[in-house]
Parts: sequence; structure tokens; C-alpha cells
Amino acid sequence: MIHPTAIVDPGARVAQGAEIGPYTIIGSDVEIGEGTWIGPHVVINGPTRIGRENRIYQFCSLGEIPQDKKYAGEPTRLEIGDGNVIREYCTFNRGTVQDAGATRVGDDNWIMAYVHLAHDCQVGNHTIFANAASLAGHVKVADHAILGGFTLVHQFCRIGTHGFCAFASHVAKDVLPFVMVQGQPARPYGLNSEGLRRHGFGKERTALLRHAYKIIYRQQLTLEQAKGKLRALADESDEVRLMLEFLEGSQRGILR
Repeated sequence: MIHPTAIVDPGARVAQGAEIGPYTIIGSDVEIGEGTWIGPHVVINGPTRIGRENRIYQFCSLGEIPQDKKYAGEPTRLEIGDGNVIREYCTFNRGTVQDAGATRVGDDNWIMAYVHLAHDCQVGNHTIFANAASLAGHVKVADHAILGGFTLVHQFCRIGTHGFCAFASHVAKDVLPFVMVQGQPARPYGLNSEGLRRHGFGKERTALLRHAYKIIYRQQLTLEQAKGKLRALADESDEVRLMLEFLEGSQRGILR
């Protein structure tokens, strides 16, 4: 299923059931899994591993060297899981040896046109990146997070699970799990209540998260004081415990 105008390096490994569109270029040390469809005019360089049942649309550039002046030709890589949709003009760069050595995208992500993932980004599963959302280097995006169109994320930031960045948000610190942010610079605007509802969070679980949100953002507490209150609440809720662990692990600080 390789179009005759496509150029596939002999060192690439393309599964029998994969499809490569016209004028696409597949470099050496690229692996493409069963059932993955790659449209026309795509360029994929390696080392890159792409799993099963992905759909990669025209004009994407995947696995190119990182845009980092420290990069000196080391064999870093890009890893993409299964079931992802990657729309037109997306650019995913490989990692650097200064970090994990790999840029990673998990499974079942919906990634719209013009999205950029810089070197060493780690993207989980079931995320949504709207058009032109961009991650600088070393950013971590957890499962079920949503980035609105034209969202920009500073290097080394983290977006927690079920976090929601509204369109054109400028994110320069960590976004707590389950929290919605918006603005330039981004600020918190409550829980991602609609996202929680869609994922089956009941009233009791949501109420505990809302209580945790008020402790962090509405009670005029220092972060250390807020952490103390959250520790007491964490025994009642796995989600609150996750928020507390995220808060305690933050290096850049959280949007507040």
C-alpha cells in the first residue's frame, strides 16, 4: 500500500497493512505500524516509531531534529502510539540527550492542524489539541487534557489530567488537574466541569474537587497552607490526592 511516487528508505520498516500516500518521504530508522494511514506530502525522519491505526494527514513533518542549539546530532527519537489522528501541517520534533532523549505521544489523541510539539514533550492519551496549539520543549501533557486553538505553553510546564486551556491561552506555569485556565497570561477559571461530566464524574466526586479548588484558589491561603488542608481531604478522594501530588511535584509553580 505504498504509492509509487512515495520515497521510502530501505532502512524503514513499514507494516504490511500500512498505507503511504503520494509524494510522501519516509526516512531511515522509521517504523510504521499495522493499519496506519499516511497521506500525501508527509515527511517522516527517524529514529521514529509510529504505532497502529494512526491517521496522519498531508504536509506533516514528524521526527525532524529538535530546534535546540545544543543538539549535536545525537540519535534521539520520536515515539507515537496507536489510534492517533494528526491533521495537516503538524510538526513533532525528536528529543534531546539533555532530557529523556525522546518526544512521546500516547494513544487515541486528536491533534488538529498546525500543532507543534517541540523536543522532549510527553503527551499522554485521549488528549485534544485544537488548531495551532504549540508546546515548547520539555512540556508534559497528561491524559484527557484539552488545549484550545492557539494555546502556547512555555517550556517545562505541565498540564494535569483533565486540564482545560481555553483558546489562545498563554501558559507559563503548571495547570492543575481538572482545572480550566484562560487568558494572556492564563489564569484559573474554575473546574473543567463540562469535561468531568462528559467523563462520568458524579456529583460527589465533583463536589470534592470543587472544595479542593476553593482551598487552593479562594481561601486566601499560602500554597503550604493549602497543601495542609488538601492532605486532610485526600483520604476521601483519589482525584484530590492526584491534585495534591501534582502540586507537590510542581517545579515551575502553578497558575494561580
